[in-house]
Amino acid sequence: MTIGSHLQVLHGLPAFDFPGADAKAGELPDPASVAWRIAVEAYESEEAWEDAFARFTAAVDTTRVRALIVGAWSDAYESGPGEVVSALLAARDRLPELRALFVGDITGEECEISWINQGDVTPLLDGFPELEEFGVRGGMGLAFGAARHDRLRTLVIESGGLPAEVVRGVAACELPSLESLDLWLGTSGYGGDAELTDLGPFLAGTRLPVLRRLALRNSEIQDEIAAALAAAPVVARLDVLDLSMGTLGDQGAAALLEGQPLTHLKELDLHHHFIDAPMAERIRRALEPSGVTVNLDDVQESWDDDGDDGRFTAVAE
Repeated sequence: MTIGSHLQVLHGLPAFDFPGADAKAGELPDPASVAWRIAVEAYESEEAWEDAFARFTAAVDTTRVRALIVGAWSDAYESGPGEVVSALLAARDRLPELRALFVGDITGEECEISWINQGDVTPLLDGFPELEEFGVRGGMGLAFGAARHDRLRTLVIESGGLPAEVVRGVAACELPSLESLDLWLGTSGYGGDAELTDLGPFLAGTRLPVLRRLALRNSEIQDEIAAALAAAPVVARLDVLDLSMGTLGDQGAAALLEGQPLTHLKELDLHHHFIDAPMAERIRRALEPSGVTVNLDDVQESWDDDGDDGRFTAVAE
């Protein structure tokens, strides 16, 4: 997954851009066959997102739509998606088959991830109780209150800095069907102030009874997270553990390797890391013979121009 390009697939369906207001009319795909992306210019747009959405609901049989991607809205640098959320909620009775929703499929060229204005997205979970996948990009102004959702299986929050109160809000949710949780924690310089204690409910394994994939990534405290996971109860029932995109180094890797067994995993994703070659080889030798797919791609070299350890996350601004 990258913020340099738009989503290509959602809910197993290929993304399709709903034509702009000035586009020539053409044949549209079957409503249930694609993930519909609705977007306007991120700045100085002549059409508001909710107007583009109104054109969409007039042109497409929304009773058969299964996946929606909210792309850029106008003035994403200056305003959150309040009108977007309102438009979606107003149309919820016309979207009975909606199973996947992503809010903020905005590339860096349109608006850098840490400058995307977000808002309270919890009403979308309340308004669409049949959702199975929900994702959001951007942490500035993001609010995620404690909610209950019985059908949600996948939750993704991408950010260059995820506020601790959002992490706590997710941790307080009742999500009995959630199988995959993906949090981009980010850096303190962009609002990512979550601490290890805020992750405790995820590590304990008591809040999410059927979780199989846990991604706590893009973090500047990746070594601390890895050390905590070495003894975390949740690990024993995971298929996939993802600590990629962050500042993971030899210390965190050693703690993870010397902790509880990881040979039951199907995949350990550590790409974008600061692990040296001997430690990387230790990880491979310990896990790959048991059938674990280990991703150690994208090794980084630290630099110390700012007087720190020179490590950096994959996504910040």
